[in-house]
Amino acid sequence: MTRNALNRMSPAISARSGLVGLGVAAIIVVLLLLALTLGDFPVTPAEVIGAVTGRLDGLPRIVVLEWRLPRAAAAVLFGAALAVAGAIFQTVTRNPLASPDIIGLANGSFTGMLVALLALGGSWPLLTAGSLVGGLLAAVAIYLLAYRGGLHGFRFIVVGIGISAMLASVNTWMLLRAELETALFASAWGAGTLNAVTAATAVPAGICIVVLLVLLPPIVPAVRQLDLGDDSASATGVAVGRTRLTAITLAVCLVSVVTAVAGPIAFVALAAPQITRRLTGSPGIPFALSGLVGGALLLCSDLIAQHLIPLTVPVGVVTVVLGGGYLVWLLIHESRRRA
Repeated sequence: MTRNALNRMSPAISARSGLVGLGVAAIIVVLLLLALTLGDFPVTPAEVIGAVTGRLDGLPRIVVLEWRLPRAAAAVLFGAALAVAGAIFQTVTRNPLASPDIIGLANGSFTGMLVALLALGGSWPLLTAGSLVGGLLAAVAIYLLAYRGGLHGFRFIVVGIGISAMLASVNTWMLLRAELETALFASAWGAGTLNAVTAATAVPAGICIVVLLVLLPPIVPAVRQLDLGDDSASATGVAVGRTRLTAITLAVCLVSVVTAVAGPIAFVALAAPQITRRLTGSPGIPFALSGLVGGALLLCSDLIAQHLIPLTVPVGVVTVVLGGGYLVWLLIHESRRRA
Protein backbone atom coordinates (compact mmCIF):
# COMPACT_ATOMS: atom_id res chain seq x y z
CA MET A 1 0.00 0.00 0.00
CA THR A 2 1.38 3.43 -0.92
CA ARG A 3 2.26 6.12 1.59
CA ASN A 4 -0.47 8.32 0.11
CA ALA A 5 -3.04 5.60 0.73
CA LEU A 6 -1.91 5.26 4.33
CA ASN A 7 -2.21 8.99 4.79
CA ARG A 8 -5.78 8.92 3.47
CA MET A 9 -6.68 6.19 5.95
CA SER A 10 -5.20 8.02 8.94
CA PRO A 11 -7.80 9.51 11.32
CA ALA A 12 -5.44 12.23 12.50
CA ILE A 13 -6.79 15.74 12.23
CA SER A 14 -4.43 18.26 10.71
CA ALA A 15 -3.89 21.71 12.13
CA ARG A 16 -5.59 23.15 9.08
CA SER A 17 -8.66 21.01 9.70
CA GLY A 18 -8.73 22.14 13.32
CA LEU A 19 -8.60 25.78 12.32
CA VAL A 20 -11.36 25.24 9.75
CA GLY A 21 -13.48 23.53 12.40
CA LEU A 22 -13.02 26.38 14.86
CA GLY A 23 -13.78 28.94 12.16
CA VAL A 24 -16.97 27.20 11.02
CA ALA A 25 -18.09 26.72 14.64
CA ALA A 26 -17.60 30.45 15.25
CA ILE A 27 -19.65 31.23 12.13
CA ILE A 28 -22.45 29.00 13.39
CA VAL A 29 -22.47 30.81 16.75
CA VAL A 30 -22.72 34.19 15.00
CA LEU A 31 -25.48 32.92 12.69
CA LEU A 32 -27.39 31.50 15.67
CA LEU A 33 -27.19 34.85 17.41
CA LEU A 34 -28.51 36.57 14.29
CA ALA A 35 -31.31 34.00 13.96
CA LEU A 36 -32.41 34.64 17.55
CA THR A 37 -32.26 38.44 17.35
CA LEU A 38 -33.65 39.22 13.88
CA GLY A 39 -37.37 39.28 13.11
CA ASP A 40 -40.55 41.32 13.35
CA PHE A 41 -40.02 41.45 17.11
CA PRO A 42 -36.35 42.49 17.49
CA VAL A 43 -34.43 41.08 20.45
CA THR A 44 -31.07 42.36 21.63
CA PRO A 45 -28.12 39.98 22.17
CA ALA A 46 -28.30 40.71 25.90
CA GLU A 47 -31.97 39.64 25.93
CA VAL A 48 -31.07 36.48 24.02
CA ILE A 49 -28.46 35.57 26.62
CA GLY A 50 -30.89 36.37 29.40
CA ALA A 51 -33.63 34.21 27.85
CA VAL A 52 -31.29 31.27 27.30
CA THR A 53 -29.83 31.44 30.80
CA GLY A 54 -33.26 31.85 32.42
CA ARG A 55 -32.64 35.34 33.77
CA LEU A 56 -35.26 36.96 31.52
CA ASP A 57 -39.01 36.36 31.41
CA GLY A 58 -41.87 37.74 29.39
CA LEU A 59 -42.37 38.05 25.65
CA PRO A 60 -38.64 38.14 24.71
CA ARG A 61 -38.16 34.75 26.39
CA ILE A 62 -41.12 33.28 24.48
CA VAL A 63 -39.87 34.71 21.19
CA VAL A 64 -36.33 33.37 21.69
CA LEU A 65 -36.96 29.96 23.24
CA GLU A 66 -40.30 28.93 21.74
CA TRP A 67 -40.39 30.63 18.34
CA ARG A 68 -36.84 31.10 17.06
CA LEU A 69 -34.54 28.67 18.87
CA PRO A 70 -36.24 25.44 17.66
CA ARG A 71 -36.02 26.59 14.04
CA ALA A 72 -32.40 27.75 14.30
CA ALA A 73 -31.29 24.60 16.12
CA ALA A 74 -33.16 22.46 13.59
CA ALA A 75 -31.39 24.25 10.72
CA VAL A 76 -28.00 23.39 12.22
CA LEU A 77 -28.89 19.77 12.99
CA PHE A 78 -30.68 19.16 9.69
CA GLY A 79 -27.83 20.73 7.72
CA ALA A 80 -25.34 18.54 9.57
CA ALA A 81 -27.41 15.41 8.91
CA LEU A 82 -27.70 16.15 5.20
CA ALA A 83 -24.00 16.98 4.90
CA VAL A 84 -22.91 13.78 6.64
CA ALA A 85 -25.27 11.77 4.45
CA GLY A 86 -23.77 13.40 1.36
CA ALA A 87 -20.24 12.72 2.64
CA ILE A 88 -21.11 9.04 3.08
CA PHE A 89 -22.48 8.70 -0.45
CA GLN A 90 -19.59 10.59 -2.04
CA THR A 91 -17.06 8.46 -0.15
CA VAL A 92 -18.78 5.15 -0.85
CA THR A 93 -19.24 5.88 -4.57
CA ARG A 94 -15.97 7.84 -4.92
CA ASN A 95 -17.87 10.47 -6.90
CA PRO A 96 -18.34 14.14 -5.89
CA LEU A 97 -21.74 14.24 -7.64
CA ALA A 98 -23.26 11.55 -5.43
CA SER A 99 -25.91 13.21 -3.27
CA PRO A 100 -29.21 12.00 -1.74
CA ASP A 101 -31.20 14.68 -3.55
CA ILE A 102 -29.62 13.97 -6.96
CA ILE A 103 -29.81 10.16 -6.83
CA GLY A 104 -33.44 10.05 -5.71
CA LEU A 105 -33.35 9.33 -1.98
CA ALA A 106 -34.90 12.67 -1.04
CA ASN A 107 -37.70 12.12 -3.56
CA GLY A 108 -38.14 8.59 -2.22
CA SER A 109 -38.52 9.92 1.32
CA PHE A 110 -40.98 12.53 0.05
CA THR A 111 -42.99 9.81 -1.72
CA GLY A 112 -43.19 7.82 1.52
CA MET A 113 -44.24 10.94 3.41
CA LEU A 114 -46.95 11.70 0.85
CA VAL A 115 -48.32 8.16 1.08
CA ALA A 116 -48.43 8.43 4.87
CA LEU A 117 -50.03 11.89 4.68
CA LEU A 118 -52.69 11.03 2.11
CA ALA A 119 -53.52 7.47 3.13
CA LEU A 120 -52.77 7.22 6.85
CA GLY A 121 -53.15 10.70 8.28
CA GLY A 122 -50.73 13.47 9.17
CA SER A 123 -49.21 12.66 12.59
CA TRP A 124 -45.46 13.20 12.90
CA PRO A 125 -44.64 9.53 13.79
CA LEU A 126 -46.53 8.31 10.70
CA LEU A 127 -44.87 10.90 8.46
CA THR A 128 -41.46 9.96 9.84
CA ALA A 129 -42.10 6.25 9.34
CA GLY A 130 -43.40 6.84 5.82
CA SER A 131 -40.42 9.02 4.96
CA LEU A 132 -37.98 6.43 6.32
CA VAL A 133 -39.63 3.54 4.47
CA GLY A 134 -39.77 5.54 1.23
CA GLY A 135 -36.10 6.48 1.44
CA LEU A 136 -35.04 2.92 2.23
CA LEU A 137 -37.10 1.45 -0.62
CA ALA A 138 -35.65 3.98 -3.05
CA ALA A 139 -32.14 3.12 -1.85
CA VAL A 140 -32.78 -0.61 -2.24
CA ALA A 141 -34.14 -0.12 -5.76
CA ILE A 142 -31.16 2.02 -6.80
CA TYR A 143 -28.68 -0.42 -5.22
CA LEU A 144 -30.16 -3.47 -6.91
CA LEU A 145 -30.42 -1.81 -10.33
CA ALA A 146 -26.91 -0.35 -10.14
CA TYR A 147 -25.14 -3.43 -8.77
CA ARG A 148 -23.20 -5.34 -11.42
CA GLY A 149 -20.56 -7.43 -9.67
CA GLY A 150 -19.85 -4.37 -7.56
CA LEU A 151 -21.09 -0.84 -7.08
CA HIS A 152 -19.63 1.70 -9.50
CA GLY A 153 -20.15 5.37 -8.76
CA PHE A 154 -21.15 6.47 -12.26
CA ARG A 155 -23.74 3.69 -12.71
CA PHE A 156 -25.10 4.35 -9.22
CA ILE A 157 -25.61 8.05 -9.98
CA VAL A 158 -27.18 7.49 -13.41
CA VAL A 159 -29.62 4.90 -12.03
CA GLY A 160 -30.38 7.22 -9.11
CA ILE A 161 -31.17 10.12 -11.44
CA GLY A 162 -33.61 7.88 -13.33
CA ILE A 163 -35.29 6.70 -10.14
CA SER A 164 -35.45 10.31 -8.92
CA ALA A 165 -37.25 11.41 -12.08
CA MET A 166 -39.76 8.57 -11.76
CA LEU A 167 -40.44 9.33 -8.10
CA ALA A 168 -40.83 13.05 -8.84
CA SER A 169 -43.53 12.15 -11.38
CA VAL A 170 -45.29 9.93 -8.86
CA ASN A 171 -45.17 12.73 -6.28
CA THR A 172 -46.66 15.20 -8.74
CA TRP A 173 -49.46 12.75 -9.59
CA MET A 174 -50.30 12.24 -5.90
CA LEU A 175 -50.36 16.01 -5.30
CA LEU A 176 -52.73 16.50 -8.24
CA ARG A 177 -55.07 13.85 -6.84
CA ALA A 178 -55.05 15.26 -3.30
CA GLU A 179 -57.46 17.81 -1.84
CA LEU A 180 -56.44 21.41 -2.41
CA GLU A 181 -55.51 22.24 1.18
CA THR A 182 -53.51 19.04 1.59
CA ALA A 183 -51.80 19.53 -1.78
CA LEU A 184 -50.79 23.11 -0.90
CA PHE A 185 -49.37 21.96 2.42
CA ALA A 186 -47.47 19.07 0.83
CA SER A 187 -46.22 21.24 -2.05
CA ALA A 188 -44.75 23.79 0.36
CA TRP A 189 -43.19 20.94 2.28
CA GLY A 190 -41.87 19.47 -0.96
CA ALA A 191 -39.85 22.63 -1.63
CA GLY A 192 -38.00 22.13 1.64
CA THR A 193 -39.04 24.47 4.42
CA LEU A 194 -38.37 25.16 8.09
CA ASN A 195 -41.45 27.36 8.47
CA ALA A 196 -43.46 24.69 10.29
CA VAL A 197 -40.66 23.54 12.60
CA THR A 198 -41.56 23.70 16.29
CA ALA A 199 -40.09 22.21 19.43
CA ALA A 200 -42.61 19.37 19.19
CA THR A 201 -41.13 18.25 15.86
CA ALA A 202 -37.55 19.49 16.19
CA VAL A 203 -36.76 17.69 19.47
CA PRO A 204 -37.72 14.13 18.35
CA ALA A 205 -36.03 14.67 14.99
CA GLY A 206 -32.92 16.03 16.71
CA ILE A 207 -32.78 13.00 19.01
CA CYS A 208 -33.03 10.66 16.02
CA ILE A 209 -30.27 12.53 14.18
CA VAL A 210 -27.95 12.49 17.21
CA VAL A 211 -28.48 8.74 17.68
CA LEU A 212 -27.71 8.09 14.01
CA LEU A 213 -24.59 10.27 14.14
CA VAL A 214 -23.40 8.40 17.25
CA LEU A 215 -23.70 5.12 15.30
CA LEU A 216 -21.43 6.45 12.53
CA PRO A 217 -17.92 6.70 14.13
CA PRO A 218 -17.38 2.91 14.56
CA ILE A 219 -17.70 2.37 10.81
CA VAL A 220 -15.86 5.51 9.66
CA PRO A 221 -12.42 3.81 9.35
CA ALA A 222 -13.87 1.09 7.13
CA VAL A 223 -15.85 3.61 5.07
CA ARG A 224 -12.69 5.65 4.51
CA GLN A 225 -10.95 2.57 3.17
CA LEU A 226 -13.74 2.18 0.60
CA ASP A 227 -12.51 5.48 -0.81
CA LEU A 228 -9.34 3.61 -1.86
CA GLY A 229 -11.32 1.18 -4.00
CA ASP A 230 -13.06 -2.11 -3.29
CA ASP A 231 -9.97 -4.26 -3.96
CA SER A 232 -7.71 -2.24 -1.67
CA ALA A 233 -10.35 -2.12 1.05
CA SER A 234 -10.94 -5.85 0.83
CA ALA A 235 -7.19 -6.53 1.00
CA THR A 236 -7.03 -4.68 4.33
CA GLY A 237 -9.78 -6.85 5.82
CA VAL A 238 -12.83 -4.65 5.23
CA ALA A 239 -16.12 -6.43 4.55
CA VAL A 240 -16.91 -4.25 1.55
CA GLY A 241 -20.52 -5.24 0.98
CA ARG A 242 -21.56 -5.10 4.63
CA THR A 243 -19.74 -1.80 5.26
CA ARG A 244 -21.24 -0.16 2.19
CA LEU A 245 -24.75 -1.36 3.06
CA THR A 246 -24.47 -0.17 6.68
CA ALA A 247 -23.14 3.24 5.64
CA ILE A 248 -25.84 3.73 3.01
CA THR A 249 -28.54 2.70 5.49
CA LEU A 250 -27.33 5.30 8.01
CA ALA A 251 -27.24 7.97 5.29
CA VAL A 252 -30.76 7.11 4.13
CA CYS A 253 -32.06 7.29 7.71
CA LEU A 254 -30.47 10.73 8.20
CA VAL A 255 -32.06 12.05 4.99
CA SER A 256 -35.43 10.50 5.84
CA VAL A 257 -35.63 12.08 9.30
CA VAL A 258 -34.88 15.52 7.85
CA THR A 259 -37.37 15.03 5.00
CA ALA A 260 -40.12 13.98 7.41
CA VAL A 261 -39.88 17.34 9.21
CA ALA A 262 -38.64 19.83 6.61
CA GLY A 263 -39.19 18.18 3.24
CA PRO A 264 -36.48 17.42 0.66
CA ILE A 265 -33.96 20.25 1.10
CA ALA A 266 -31.74 20.19 -1.97
CA PHE A 267 -27.99 20.60 -2.56
CA VAL A 268 -26.76 20.86 1.04
CA ALA A 269 -25.72 17.20 0.92
CA LEU A 270 -24.01 17.77 -2.43
CA ALA A 271 -22.11 20.97 -1.66
CA ALA A 272 -21.10 20.74 2.01
CA PRO A 273 -18.74 17.72 1.76
CA GLN A 274 -16.88 19.13 -1.24
CA ILE A 275 -16.62 22.59 0.28
CA THR A 276 -15.20 20.98 3.43
CA ARG A 277 -12.67 18.92 1.48
CA ARG A 278 -11.42 22.01 -0.33
CA LEU A 279 -11.27 24.10 2.85
CA THR A 280 -9.23 21.48 4.68
CA GLY A 281 -7.13 20.38 1.70
CA SER A 282 -7.85 16.78 2.67
CA PRO A 283 -7.73 13.99 0.04
CA GLY A 284 -10.76 12.43 1.73
CA ILE A 285 -13.97 13.96 3.07
CA PRO A 286 -13.93 14.78 6.80
CA PHE A 287 -17.31 13.67 8.14
CA ALA A 288 -17.46 15.77 11.32
CA LEU A 289 -16.33 18.95 9.61
CA SER A 290 -18.77 18.31 6.77
CA GLY A 291 -21.54 18.27 9.37
CA LEU A 292 -20.42 21.65 10.72
CA VAL A 293 -20.26 23.16 7.22
CA GLY A 294 -23.68 21.71 6.37
CA GLY A 295 -25.19 23.22 9.52
CA ALA A 296 -23.70 26.62 8.70
CA LEU A 297 -24.92 26.43 5.08
CA LEU A 298 -28.51 25.58 5.97
CA LEU A 299 -28.72 28.13 8.79
CA CYS A 300 -27.28 30.84 6.52
CA SER A 301 -29.72 29.88 3.75
CA ASP A 302 -32.64 30.04 6.19
CA LEU A 303 -31.61 33.53 7.33
CA ILE A 304 -31.47 34.62 3.69
CA ALA A 305 -34.91 33.11 3.06
CA GLN A 306 -36.41 34.87 6.08
CA HIS A 307 -34.76 38.27 6.12
CA LEU A 308 -32.95 39.17 2.88
CA ILE A 309 -35.65 38.24 0.35
CA PRO A 310 -38.69 40.57 0.28
CA LEU A 311 -41.10 37.64 0.29
CA THR A 312 -40.55 34.82 2.78
CA VAL A 313 -39.70 31.73 0.74
CA PRO A 314 -38.92 28.13 1.72
CA VAL A 315 -35.28 27.57 2.56
CA GLY A 316 -35.14 24.93 -0.18
CA VAL A 317 -35.53 27.67 -2.78
CA VAL A 318 -32.38 29.39 -1.51
CA THR A 319 -30.37 26.17 -1.31
CA VAL A 320 -31.42 25.28 -4.88
CA VAL A 321 -30.17 28.64 -6.17
CA LEU A 322 -26.90 28.44 -4.26
CA GLY A 323 -26.44 24.74 -4.92
CA GLY A 324 -27.29 25.07 -8.61
CA GLY A 325 -24.49 27.57 -9.07
CA TYR A 326 -22.15 25.30 -7.13
CA LEU A 327 -23.16 22.29 -9.24
CA VAL A 328 -22.38 24.16 -12.46
CA TRP A 329 -18.98 25.14 -11.09
CA LEU A 330 -18.27 21.57 -9.94
CA LEU A 331 -19.17 20.09 -13.34
CA ILE A 332 -16.90 22.59 -15.12
CA HIS A 333 -14.09 21.96 -12.63
CA GLU A 334 -14.34 18.17 -12.94
CA SER A 335 -14.44 18.27 -16.74
CA ARG A 336 -11.31 20.46 -16.82
CA ARG A 337 -9.54 18.24 -14.32
CA ARG A 338 -10.27 15.10 -16.34
CA ALA A 339 -9.20 16.85 -19.55
